[in-house]
Amino acid sequence: MAGTAVVVGAGVGGLATAIGLRRAGWQVTVLERRTALERYGTAFALHPAAQDALDRLGVGAAVRERAVPYRSAQVRTPGGRVLAQLPLERLERKTGRPELLVSRPYLIEVLLAALADVPLELGQTVADPAELSAGHDLLVGADGLRSAVRAGCFGGRSGPRTTGSVAWIGIADFESELHGETWGPGRFFGLTPVEPGRTNWYAAVPQGTTAEALPGLFEGWHDPIPRILDGTDPAGWLRYEMRHLFPALPSFVHGGRVALVGDAAHAMTPNLGQGACTALLDAEALTRHVASAGQDGLPGALLAYDRERRRSAQRVAFASRSLHRFVATERTWLRDTVARLLPS
Repeated sequence: MAGTAVVVGAGVGGLATAIGLRRAGWQVTVLERRTALERYGTAFALHPAAQDALDRLGVGAAVRERAVPYRSAQVRTPGGRVLAQLPLERLERKTGRPELLVSRPYLIEVLLAALADVPLELGQTVADPAELSAGHDLLVGADGLRSAVRAGCFGGRSGPRTTGSVAWIGIADFESELHGETWGPGRFFGLTPVEPGRTNWYAAVPQGTTAEALPGLFEGWHDPIPRILDGTDPAGWLRYEMRHLFPALPSFVHGGRVALVGDAAHAMTPNLGQGACTALLDAEALTRHVASAGQDGLPGALLAYDRERRRSAQRVAFASRSLHRFVATERTWLRDTVARLLPS
């Protein structure tokens, strides 16, 4: 027998969890602190495992309608010399399908459409997670890096930590022939496809770098980097402070009726492009275990979810944080030498 669930947070992880619970027959409500959903952002990478999760949630086909394959990318020096190939071709050979890139607004729209009759209540701030949990069989914290559910149920030991870097992100209205990342001293620039005729770009720079100062940090770098920064309107750029959750949580579940998913559980730096993927994997795993156990077996289902997802997600978060330190170093000679030795 299914029960009632409340999901706090209407991002990728929260919406996907609500969809999975609703498909399992649960009565679900989604609460979002913002008064309007944020339909912003650039490209999300969807690894094959995340694509499988979307299929199991019933939205994979709709996402693929607007996703583009990501099959070839390189790591370069500011002068344009190739240091390494990203392992995209090896990934496709291993899994039988390519990594995909999809715009964040479109992914959110697909998930919203799949909510069907699930109530989505905007402008709802959670002040007391314990009180909220008492009125439902299951409480899911999908409320991001500064999660109120995590703080209320797990305390304040784990919280946001800065990396010392900030990312500026945007969309260029032309297709770049080059994709991947370019690594300089203490900063790097990335290019990926996002949809036909457009290119997703991001620049990771020291914290405190303003939009006005950004082009100067990449002056003289290989084409199309200066052209992108000169040809896009800074008013449309997004600023993203690169932070992560630290220290790692000892559990993703609490009290037999609370679970965390996505950034609330394991917020990570974006270096591996795995944030959305891990949130989707969390949502699918949680709802699968809950569906198989039913309301009476909920405590055991949450423990099974924690066993499946926690160590895996935390390994990805640690690897992403370590990669950021490696890429953003000022010791470029050592970094570039190591990069040349990496398998493609």
